[in-house]
Amino acid sequence: MVAIHQHHYSIWTIQGCSTLISKQDCLEISRHVQPDIEGLHKSQENAYRGRLQYSVEYNFQSEEITVAVKQAASLKAMDSGGTSDPYVIVYLTNDTRKKHETKVHRKTLSPVFNESFTFKLPQTEVQDTEAVMQIYDFNRFSKHDVIGEVRILLRDMDLQHVIEEWKELNDPSSMEQERLGEICFSLKYIPVTSKLVVVILEAKKLKKMDNDGFSDPYVKVQLALNMKKWKRKKTGVKKNTLNPYFNEEFTFDVTLEQIQNVDLIISVWDHDKVNKNEQIGKLFLGCRASGNALRHWSDMLAHPRRPVAQWHNLQPAEIVDKILALKSHLKFPRPNR
Repeated sequence: MVAIHQHHYSIWTIQGCSTLISKQDCLEISRHVQPDIEGLHKSQENAYRGRLQYSVEYNFQSEEITVAVKQAASLKAMDSGGTSDPYVIVYLTNDTRKKHETKVHRKTLSPVFNESFTFKLPQTEVQDTEAVMQIYDFNRFSKHDVIGEVRILLRDMDLQHVIEEWKELNDPSSMEQERLGEICFSLKYIPVTSKLVVVILEAKKLKKMDNDGFSDPYVKVQLALNMKKWKRKKTGVKKNTLNPYFNEEFTFDVTLEQIQNVDLIISVWDHDKVNKNEQIGKLFLGCRASGNALRHWSDMLAHPRRPVAQWHNLQPAEIVDKILALKSHLKFPRPNR
């Protein structure tokens, strides 16, 4: 069993890191291993996109929530004629597969919708759930443009009463990424034996992939060397759960020279007996990573022979794959024995 500790990444030193990598490499990594500040200096001068009136009502007995889209006002004109054809998509972040949409209102910047949508929402999930209303401009022959959105964190609302209010639309560029879940694993590198040890501990709050509101998750652990696929292993499947516990250990032979150019790719999948297995989310670690992933990898290198455990947010597979840009499988000549 690997103990999970809170790590303070700012305290690891060049001296400790230099046991595995050169001083220059370590300095380079340490410059990048900083808290994520993306979006900290974003421009505050976003174009005004309009307002939306809505109401929210929660039924504690039936554990259902009703989101009513009332009307919008002063919407941003998206069409060349100075108008828009707006409609609204409504969903809850606890299950993004279930989405409802209003009717399209033609050539107006102040549509009156008056449509209501009801979702099942257990009281245990209210704390971490948001209600999202996204306004789109309908286009018959091209992609529909997002005008803006309203996002409501339900734990901040008094759900004992019906809430009705106006809110300004947020810039679509600031829309929050879909929540795919989190995964915890530990890393350990042993230079003397050239062993990289990965222990997949557990995951939580995974995206619901099956119709029953659960998933059948398993984890793939892959290595790529010099941007080419190299080695792969996977855990067993855990049935009907969004919070699986694995505690499975995998050991890879990775030399000190190779560890500098290795990408460790962790992906969570939903097993399906009938259809193709679906990927829930993934992330990668290594010297090409950034943020928490680079911190975790650097901490492992700085403390050889010691398991270092950390939680990570899963990212959309297409985003990670684009960054990795892996080539076809890597083949090595077998050593003579």
